[in-house]
Amino acid sequence: MPEKDEKKEEIKAKIEEGKDKVEKRKTTAEKMFEDILSNVKEMQQEVEKRVSDYANSIPAKPNMDVIETEESIIIKTDLPGVSKDNININLTEDTIDIQAKFEEESKVSEANFIKKERKYGEARRSMVLPAKIKVKGASAKFDNGILTVELPKVEKAEKFKVNID
Repeated sequence: MPEKDEKKEEIKAKIEEGKDKVEKRKTTAEKMFEDILSNVKEMQQEVEKRVSDYANSIPAKPNMDVIETEESIIIKTDLPGVSKDNININLTEDTIDIQAKFEEESKVSEANFIKKERKYGEARRSMVLPAKIKVKGASAKFDNGILTVELPKVEKAEKFKVNID
C-alpha cells in the first residue's frame, strides 16, 4: 500500500502545482485585462477632451424667439453668462446679426476638469427679418441672460387706387 499512498501524494502534488499555474495565469490575464482597460479609459478621456475642445471652438448658436406684432418685431435671445459689454448687435432694414463672447473663467491652477461642457468663445446668430424695420428706432435690453431687441417696423406703404378716366 505504500505505493498507493505515494501515488496519491504525487497526484496531490501535481494537482497543487496545476492550481498554482492556473492561479499565476489567471493573475497574469487579470493584469493584462486591467492594463487594456486602463489604456482604453485613457484613450476615451483623450477623445472626450479633443471633442470638447473642438465643440468649444465652434461658435455657439444661441436659442432665439422671434415675435411679430403690428408695430414691431421682438427678438429674445438666450445669452446666459455673457456680459452686456460683450454683446454686439448689427442691423440693416431687413437683417439682424447678434454676436456675443462667452468669457472663460480664470483657470484654477493644479486642478483637472473631470467634465467640461459649458461653452466659451463666440456665439452668433443672424437672420433675415420677416418685415423691413426702422434701424434708428431699434432698442435693446439685457436682463438675466436674455437679450431682448425691439425693432419697429417701417410703416406700411399706403395703397392708393387710381381711377382711370
